[in-house]
Amino acid sequence: MDTFRAFRIHNDDGNLRAGVERIALDDLAAGDVVIRTAWSAVNYKDALAGTGKGKILRRFPLVGGIDAAGVVVSSGRTDLHEGDRVVVTGCGLSEVHDGGYAEYLRVPGDWVVPLPSGLDLRQAMVLGTAGFTAGLAIQRLEDNHQEPAAGPVVVTGASGGVGSFAVDLLSGLGYEVVAVTGKPQTAAYLRDLGASHVVSRQDLELRGRPLESAQWGGAIDNVGGEMLAWLTRSVRPWGNIVSIGMAGGTALHTTVMPFILRGVALLGVTSANCPMPLRRRIWQRLATDLRPRALDAVVHAEIELEGLPAAFEDVLAGKTIGRTLVRIGEPAA
Repeated sequence: MDTFRAFRIHNDDGNLRAGVERIALDDLAAGDVVIRTAWSAVNYKDALAGTGKGKILRRFPLVGGIDAAGVVVSSGRTDLHEGDRVVVTGCGLSEVHDGGYAEYLRVPGDWVVPLPSGLDLRQAMVLGTAGFTAGLAIQRLEDNHQEPAAGPVVVTGASGGVGSFAVDLLSGLGYEVVAVTGKPQTAAYLRDLGASHVVSRQDLELRGRPLESAQWGGAIDNVGGEMLAWLTRSVRPWGNIVSIGMAGGTALHTTVMPFILRGVALLGVTSANCPMPLRRRIWQRLATDLRPRALDAVVHAEIELEGLPAAFEDVLAGKTIGRTLVRIGEPAA
């Protein structure tokens, strides 16, 4: 290869610009594994990075895209070989390291996960960071003894990528799932994924007393802010809340009452720096016992690299549901 296509983000004296250009392998960040990228995806973090509306990138220029799935073309490691199908998510992609929005990706081998049996490269990117994060959230719930018998689990921001997968995965495990969304028009979609009930965010009274009526056995929160504070006040004794997102704000205004009177647990999840043994375990589960039942149903759109700017604006404007895939170069079977 001489040059190849990449969606690259520049900062010209404080003015961000991004678009598809041709670069060489030597332009990429260092690594001992080179991957021919087949698919990537659009995440909220990608939209922030690609538009400059969030301070995500720590160096410029940088190839965007926190997700990638493809085929190894060269490797300096004994555990990864030419032709291996692999996945890379998080790990500093599109933050400090060139990401997945390019025909080639070069990364340290320690970041690479062999594609689990039962998933193809496209399916891996339907999942991507969103599916991985939902799986990681469920692992955190299980590790802290959450069970279906404890009562319904509420998923906020349910129509987004992580929320959609959380609804599907929890339902598949036998939980009663209550989906909270700011997009009432997605109610049928969420019920098809497995939600028992769909609640409009606009119908909730989020401000109230230090403790509210205990309704939920647990929660997966993609919103933050007032929504997360409300969950701390309304989860049942010994229930768990997994905090993932911050679309509703970064501040958390609550009291110690839910924690010292009800034993509620607030659990954090970060997919970017998840330890590799746990990362591989979650990917293996996503191909087996946590495999979503409605994997294709969460696909909102498939685009090329040139379609990224419009996709970013749609994500930030709240116009999308589920997942947007980026087709880069699916290899022959």
